[in-house]
Amino acid sequence: MIKEDSQEETKIDLEGIEEQSEEQSEVQSEVQSEDRDPKGVNQCLKVTFVDVIAEPPSVRSFDKVWLWSHALFEVSRIWFYRIISLLLAVPLALIAGVLFALLSCLHIWLIMPCVQLFLINMHWVRTIWASVLDITISPLFSSMGKCCGAISIRVAQE
Repeated sequence: MIKEDSQEETKIDLEGIEEQSEEQSEVQSEVQSEDRDPKGVNQCLKVTFVDVIAEPPSVRSFDKVWLWSHALFEVSRIWFYRIISLLLAVPLALIAGVLFALLSCLHIWLIMPCVQLFLINMHWVRTIWASVLDITISPLFSSMGKCCGAISIRVAQE
């Protein structure tokens, strides 16, 4: 009787573990299918083994060397990225967030009000500058355009 109960408990435990592993695989597949670069910002980082290492037909290593090199490349690339991102992602995200918040605050509360005050108070300068340009520069360039407009270039073949 005790053996039957322990076998039933084991079956129940195994079923629970299988359900958990199925749920975890579903979550992992959802995470993997999620596009983390929807705008294609990092297209240049889609590097594979054959993008880095390629053997021409004239010189070839042993097939096992090629397979193990490929496997080592992929595994080390993935795991070192994961380790480095684990160590750096959170602090760099915090720094980037603080930096963008600071820049946003400066832009909203300091730069744009100063630009708007400048534009409002400098309207008379814009009017005078436009008049100066219309009086001096515009006639000069329109005269040069009329003088140079009559120039024609002909290419003759001998």
